[in-house]
Amino acid sequence: MSSFSGAIQPDPSVIGGIAQPPLVQLPDPVGLFDARAKRFAHLAEGNLLKPYLTFLAALSGVQRDIQAGLPAVEPVEPDILARAREHAMPPLDRNKFTSDAAFEATFDRLLAEVRAIEMPDAARAALHAVKEGGVVGRELMIRNVLADAIPVEKLAEHVFVAAALQVHFARRAAGLDGASLVPVGDGACPCCGGPPVASLIVDWPHAPGARYCGCALCGTLWNYVRVRCTACGSTKGMGLEEIEGGTGACKAETCEECHSYAKVFYQNKDPAAEVLADDVATLGLDMLMRDRPYKRAAFNPFLIGY
Repeated sequence: MSSFSGAIQPDPSVIGGIAQPPLVQLPDPVGLFDARAKRFAHLAEGNLLKPYLTFLAALSGVQRDIQAGLPAVEPVEPDILARAREHAMPPLDRNKFTSDAAFEATFDRLLAEVRAIEMPDAARAALHAVKEGGVVGRELMIRNVLADAIPVEKLAEHVFVAAALQVHFARRAAGLDGASLVPVGDGACPCCGGPPVASLIVDWPHAPGARYCGCALCGTLWNYVRVRCTACGSTKGMGLEEIEGGTGACKAETCEECHSYAKVFYQNKDPAAEVLADDVATLGLDMLMRDRPYKRAAFNPFLIGY
C-alpha cells in the first residue's frame, strides 16, 4: 500500500435521477454508538492500528451503555429554533455551549465506566489527568474540542472529553425536528455547525447515490452536493485519489481551489461504512496524502495530527 492510482474525475452519476433526499438524518444516540463500536471492532481485525481501534470500539461501547438513566437533555427553546432557521444558523451552537446537569452526569459517568476497559498505560494516565484536572482544566479541554483545536500533545486527554461531548450532542440533536433544519453553509453541520469528518455516498432505498457529510460531534448526517468541496464549496478542479489496488470503498476528494482533501466512503462498496470509525481505520490514505499537495480538511477528535 505505497502508491496511488492517478487522479480521476468524480462520478456525478445518479445525482439527477433521484428524488430530493432529506437534508438530514438525525442520530439515534444508542444506535449510533452501538454501530460505531461494532464497526471499530470489525475494522480492527487485520489492521495495523488494531490496538487503537480496539480501544475505540470499547470506548464507543461505553458511550452507548452510559445513556440509560441519564438526565433528559434540555430542549432547544422555540425562539432559538425559529431564529436559527431564519438566519441559517445551527440551533445547537457549539460556540455557545454551557454545561448543565445532563452533560455533567454524562461526563462523570463516562469517566467512571471507561476505567474498566483495557487501555495502554499512557491512556490510563491521560484518564487520570482528566479526572484530576478540576473545573478549569475540564472547561479548557471542552473548549478545545468544540473549537476543533485539540493540541496534538494532549490528544489522549481530549479523547475522553470528546467522547462525553459526542454523547451529549447526539442526544440533543436527536431531539430536533429534522424537517425544520436548513443548510447553514458549506462544510457545516445543520445541527451544531461542526465540520464533517468525512462524507458517505449512501445506498439507501430512498436516496441511492446521494452524498451525506457526517458530523464528528453530534453524529448528524447531512445531504451535500457531490463533486463539491466540503471545505470551500468550490466545484472547480475536483478530483479523487485512491490507493492503488484498493476496493474503491474509500477515496480522497481533492480540491484545486483550496488545496485540501477529505475522505469519501461508498456504501455500495462497503454497506457497513461509518464515517468516523472508517476515517480512523483508513489512516494509511492520510499518510500517503502527505506526499500530495493537499492538506487534510476534515476534523476527527480521534485522529489528531494527521
